[in-house]
Amino acid sequence: MSAVGASEVVAVVDYGAGNLRSVANALMRVAGAMSPSPRIVVTAEAETVAAADRVVLPGVGAFADCMGGLTALAGMRMALDEAVRDKARPFLGICVGMQLLASVGREHGDHPGLGWLPGAVVALGVRPGPDGRALKVPHMGWNTLSRCAIPHPLLDNLADAPDVYFVHSYHFEPDDRRLVLAETEYGGPLAAVVGRDTMVGTQFHPEKSQGVGLSILRNFLEWRP
Repeated sequence: MSAVGASEVVAVVDYGAGNLRSVANALMRVAGAMSPSPRIVVTAEAETVAAADRVVLPGVGAFADCMGGLTALAGMRMALDEAVRDKARPFLGICVGMQLLASVGREHGDHPGLGWLPGAVVALGVRPGPDGRALKVPHMGWNTLSRCAIPHPLLDNLADAPDVYFVHSYHFEPDDRRLVLAETEYGGPLAAVVGRDTMVGTQFHPEKSQGVGLSILRNFLEWRP
């Protein structure tokens, strides 16, 4: 980590994943209100990611395409392992960036993920709504977060049942339910926040979740695991 009082470097990984700029802008907005202000760096360079104090992996699109874009960047897979698993830098995955933490994504075939959190990314499938009719897929819109038994600093200082914004057709089913930090209800419970050690991921988009989302991003930037 950077020395106390120094400005941290937060690497936002640019691998062609769609929502990069909105994530970076939201982080910059939050960082600008902090002192010292973390430096948000959008990068496709493995060396920058390996040296960063924190790493953010956004993601929009198909699992295999996103994983392919990530691994196509020279040295990036190794840099992520070095920063997050070897150096234990705080890591935030967003939407498909969270799903890539899984062992496998089952979207149009089976595709290996980063394998940091054992489990599979699977289709939402047909889910009944309160009136018995099938809910729409993709799951798109505002849904309420429900914290699980294990508290996490990412969810500190939020309302008891905050609403956040989702857009997804697939979801992460971890092998170990203790990896689920918060859920949402959509025809049954879905993992909304997952994590362990210094890594955490959100299925929803904090950058689109207004004040709640900005609070979550600030919690991430202030997190000292």
